[in-house]
Amino acid sequence: MRILLSGVCGFVGSTLARTLAQSGAGHRLCGCDNFIRPGSESNRAALKQLGVQLFHGDLRAASDLETLPAVDWVIDAAANPSVLAGVDGRTSSRQLVEHNLAGTVNLLEYCKQHHAGLILLSTSRVYSIAPLAALPVEPFEGAFRPAPGKNLPSGLTVAGVDETFSTLAPVSLYGATKLASETLALEYGETFGLPVFINRCGVLAGAGQFGRPDQGIFAYWLNSWLRRRPLAYLGFGGAGHQVRDCLHPRDLVPLLEKQFAAPPLPSGDRIVNVSGDAASAMSLRQLSEWCAARFGPHTVKADGTPRPFDIPWLVLDHAKATRGWGWRPQTPISAILDEIAVHAQAHPDWLDLSAPL
Repeated sequence: MRILLSGVCGFVGSTLARTLAQSGAGHRLCGCDNFIRPGSESNRAALKQLGVQLFHGDLRAASDLETLPAVDWVIDAAANPSVLAGVDGRTSSRQLVEHNLAGTVNLLEYCKQHHAGLILLSTSRVYSIAPLAALPVEPFEGAFRPAPGKNLPSGLTVAGVDETFSTLAPVSLYGATKLASETLALEYGETFGLPVFINRCGVLAGAGQFGRPDQGIFAYWLNSWLRRRPLAYLGFGGAGHQVRDCLHPRDLVPLLEKQFAAPPLPSGDRIVNVSGDAASAMSLRQLSEWCAARFGPHTVKADGTPRPFDIPWLVLDHAKATRGWGWRPQTPISAILDEIAVHAQAHPDWLDLSAPL
């Protein structure tokens, strides 16, 4: 199988490329990256040693895709993955749309030209903010959980948010670019006969993730705690009860292999949540407790100031992927945190390299 990975030198892209290259399946892998993310250069040499053919290219420039070889499948792992993108002063809203939506259009045109399939790595942030922000929750053992006996919005249970949950705006500018990319990908698939799959990912985490509080929260928290850098519980009374699930990107590979070989399916069966589910869900306060046990005590500031797009509890339910594809995560959160901790201890300059101010 000939496979192209966009964003191949980012955390997710490089993890998938390494896992696929070492799987023994005989895939021929190539990838493109614009190397604008701090830390992405650190993955280049290792991928070359594994035989991954690398191209410097920016998905926003259609001409950069003209020199890429023909492939059977494209895995789109390139994006500005921050929910604050376009509104935080680091990037403009136009830059966000160009990266996340215009880049998808250019990839789809590439797929059309070579009749390649596309697997789009999407996000939990396509789900509507308003009902999630208003979710009735209660603190339990240092973490929010859906309040027992309360009416929950359609598509949400104690197991998490499923694929039927509302995607009505607002979903953030970031979420909107990913949702629009999903729609365009499915339309290209139907119009031009291309296999397309949408995998909506929970929080992806693991060793070597570029640690920023708006993107790689688990890596950021562990690295910052280890170096005794300032940390704060933001919003929700400053208690740190907000919860996310996490998933190691390598756990996606068994699902990707099945999608490569799948027969034609209805559009509704091509969208699935992929996540660590409730078993991997953890609050910031619980993460702090883990860090304290591993690295020793550290003070975390409490700042209850509300922020836009904040959600108290966001866990994805992957039951549809389990039913339809026999997929479930393989790496428990304890192993993910151990992996990040080992990497953090071995790379004392990781935050400065991957998330400079």
